[in-house]
Amino acid sequence: MITDTIKKFVSRLFTPATRGPQRIARDKHGIDRRNVSRHAIKVCEVLRQHGYEAYIVGGAVRDLIVGLEPKDFDVATNATPEQIRPLFRRARIIGRRFQLVHVVFGQEIIETSTFRAPASQDQETDEHGRILRDNVFGSQEEDAARRDFTMNALFYDPHTEEVIDYHQGVPDLKKRQVRIIGDPVQRYREDPVRMLRAVRFAAKLNGSIDPDTRKPIGTMAALIENVPASRLFDEMLKLLTCGHAMDCLRQLRADGLHHGMLPLLDVVLEQPGGEHFVELALERTDSRVRAGKSISPSFLFAALLWQQVESRWKQFRAEGEHSVPALVRAADSVLDEQTEKLAIQRRFSSDMREIWFMQPRFERRMGKTIYRMIEQPRFRAACDFLQLRAAAGEFDSVLAQWWMDLANGDDAARADMIEELARLPRDPAEPSAPRKRRRRPRRPAEPRATE
Repeated sequence: MITDTIKKFVSRLFTPATRGPQRIARDKHGIDRRNVSRHAIKVCEVLRQHGYEAYIVGGAVRDLIVGLEPKDFDVATNATPEQIRPLFRRARIIGRRFQLVHVVFGQEIIETSTFRAPASQDQETDEHGRILRDNVFGSQEEDAARRDFTMNALFYDPHTEEVIDYHQGVPDLKKRQVRIIGDPVQRYREDPVRMLRAVRFAAKLNGSIDPDTRKPIGTMAALIENVPASRLFDEMLKLLTCGHAMDCLRQLRADGLHHGMLPLLDVVLEQPGGEHFVELALERTDSRVRAGKSISPSFLFAALLWQQVESRWKQFRAEGEHSVPALVRAADSVLDEQTEKLAIQRRFSSDMREIWFMQPRFERRMGKTIYRMIEQPRFRAACDFLQLRAAAGEFDSVLAQWWMDLANGDDAARADMIEELARLPRDPAEPSAPRKRRRRPRRPAEPRATE
């Protein structure tokens, strides 16, 4: 052990230090320019034409090197936001913590930021060291040092097709290793979300976290509690939609990072059948992500929290409450607990409620009720959720398939299915529609006698 340490020390002592960044040619990094967003290239070209430096940076470069399709493209430049905005027809300055420019091309937004300077004592932080405002600009080298991980500190020049690497990010990518830039303790204090990002990147790349990068996470996990709920929700959504969601959740639990993100997740996974249900939901989500299909955050969070909602629903019904009010109360209580730490947006929580509230209605198949169900905007999502419940053994699979066939059919096919259902003898196990009380006809009032 001592001999190995001495060898490493001597090796570092006599190895000539590399000065400046490595400029890696196209045949070494493997990025095909045709896979780069033409709008991101356009932003770089316009900035260059006006005398500024500009590079594609961050996650897009990382993904292109490992053969993944980037979700978006960012540009870094030495131009300030005020200098960038007038150069483009549709551009706006955003951000409080660090100002940047959104350059809009139809549906695509190219996030364009100015090189940042190193952290200083003058920067505004909270009592835990998290940076609150960060509008100090700097050089490209300083900007690379400010980025979180070596694999995210890569600059791609679309003009020369070179990758500029200041921190051995390309070798780390080749090894599929997530390594933080600088002192891990300090960098996690500056932004605790970096701990979550380390887990996500390692899962996404099917790689590992550098030992020194991972070591402080267990003792610093509590800092996640200080992250604004809206930012935490965004990061959680990225974790769940990275294509390796279950791996991420297991690693979060192993490192103690799940607290404050989904407080009830441990309870869900410890319930009988709970982990199986969550695994089914995340496996289907991962499959859709890897196939390039769209996913619904509302559906995903509805699936993650369903076990807890169902458990409380059963509890409230056992206490004598009617089914529908009991389900509403269960959903409200679970969502109230979640939104204390995780800012689930109102549009998502509204869709989640609709998906949950339609589940009891699938148990009853009556002509008018079915047509009313079809007209609901979340009918298809609720059918997909029903399939998930059937796969987990919570619902009759044959009945769930009937509803899915109905959702997939056109108007004529749906009418045929409903007519055929009406001709079949009613299944005694299937609940019937509640009978309406017949109103007695009003008796005409007798005329009052006049005095």
